Amino acid sequence: MRQLQISVPQGYGREVVKIAQGYDATNLIQFEATDPEGPVDVVFLHVSNGKVEGLLGELESIENLAVTLIPRGMMPLHPPTSEAPDQVTEVEERSPIEVFLGGLQSVGSWRGFLGYAALAGVVVWIGLFTNSSFLLIAAMLIAPLAGPAMNVAIATARGDKTLLKRSLLRYFSALAVLIAVTAFLSLIMQQDIATPFMVENSQISAIAILLPLAAGTAGALNLVQSERSSLVAGASVGMLVAASLSPPAGIIGMSIPLGRWDMIVNGLFLLLLQLFGINLSAAIIFRVFGLKPRGARYDRGTKKLFPISMGVTTVGLMALLILQFSESPDFQRSSGVQRINAEIKQVVENSELAELVEGNVRFPRPSISGQNTLLAVVYVQRQEGVDVSTEEIRSRLTQEIQAHILREDFNVTPLVSVTVLETPEFLGDSR
Repeated sequence: MRQLQISVPQGYGREVVKIAQGYDATNLIQFEATDPEGPVDVVFLHVSNGKVEGLLGELESIENLAVTLIPRGMMPLHPPTSEAPDQVTEVEERSPIEVFLGGLQSVGSWRGFLGYAALAGVVVWIGLFTNSSFLLIAAMLIAPLAGPAMNVAIATARGDKTLLKRSLLRYFSALAVLIAVTAFLSLIMQQDIATPFMVENSQISAIAILLPLAAGTAGALNLVQSERSSLVAGASVGMLVAASLSPPAGIIGMSIPLGRWDMIVNGLFLLLLQLFGINLSAAIIFRVFGLKPRGARYDRGTKKLFPISMGVTTVGLMALLILQFSESPDFQRSSGVQRINAEIKQVVENSELAELVEGNVRFPRPSISGQNTLLAVVYVQRQEGVDVSTEEIRSRLTQEIQAHILREDFNVTPLVSVTVLETPEFLGDSR
C-alpha cells in the first residue's frame, strides 16, 4: 500500500475522495488548509500499489492538483478488526510511476556518483593486483553501475529519449572513471605483467551471456517488487549487476599500460555483452510489469523508441554472440578449458594404462605468436597389472591426448606434459 497526500483547490476535496473510493482507497482523511496560493482541500489516503497510476491518471483532470507520493510500504488497518491479518498481507508490486520516478531520482548528484566510481576503481585494482577475491566483491558493492544500467532499461521500456541519453552518459562516465583510475594506479606502481587474477577474469566462457541476462532480470524484479515482498536485498542485486561490469572495466584499465591488447579486447567484449544483455532482460521485465510510453504524470515517452531500442539491443547482442562463437577459442577460453579437461579424462580412462590423478589445463599468456597455445599438465598413476615402463606410459598418453585434442578441432596447439606417479612400495617393517 502507498500513502498519498493530495492537495486541490477548495471545493474539490469531495471529488478526490469519490474518485479514490473507486480505487478502493482506505483510511481517507479530508480537511481544509491554506497554502501560499490560498485555501485548499487536503486528502490523505492509502491505495494499493497497482492502482496508484490509475488513480493519479483520473485525478489529472483537476486543475492545480498537487500530489505527494510516499514511497514506503504502509499498513493501513481499518474495520473490521478481524481482517487485519489479511489487510497487511496484501502486498503488490510497485506502480509503474513509482519505478520510473525512482529511476529519475537516481540520476542526481554527479560528484557522489563519480566519487564512488573512482573508489570502486581503486578497490578493483587492489583486488586484481593482489589476487584477492574478497576485494573484488567489495568493489562490486560500491561500484555505482547498477543504477545507470537499470535506468537504460527503464528508458527503453518507456521510450524515454531524455532518460536514455542521461543514463548512457552516466553509465559510460562511470566506466571511463573506473578504467582511468585502474590504468593510473598500474602506471604509478610500475606494473609489468598481468596478474593471475587478471588473466583468470579476462577469460570468457561460452555461457557468459547468462550472467547479464540474470543480472538484468534480478535488477528489474528488485525495482518493481515492494520492499516488504522482496526476499533479496537491493545491495545484493546491485552487486550482481556490478559483478558483470567492474572486473572487465578494471582489467581494461590495468591492461592499457601493459599493452595487452588481447585482454583489452576481451574486456571491451564483456562490457558490451553485459550492457546489451542487462538491457534486453530488464526492459522486458519492466514492460511486463506495466511500464509503458504514456502514463500518469508522464507523457514524454514515444511508442516507436521501444521497438527501436530493443531492436538495436537484440542486433548488438546477436552480433556479439556470432563473434564469440566464430572466434574460437579466443572468446570461449574459460568453457573450453572445462571441455578439454573432460576429454583428457576420457582419453586416460580409455588407454587402460593409467588412472587420472589430476589434470591442469589453461591457456598461457602471453601465448606463442601464431598459435593458440594450450598447456596441459596431466598427472596419472599406473594401473594395476600394467607391465610397461614409465617412459612408455608417458609417451603413449602424451601422443594420444594431443592427437585427440587435435581431432576434436578445438583450434588450439596442445602442449602436453604427462607425469606418471608411482605408488610407494613398503618393504618389510618400517620400524
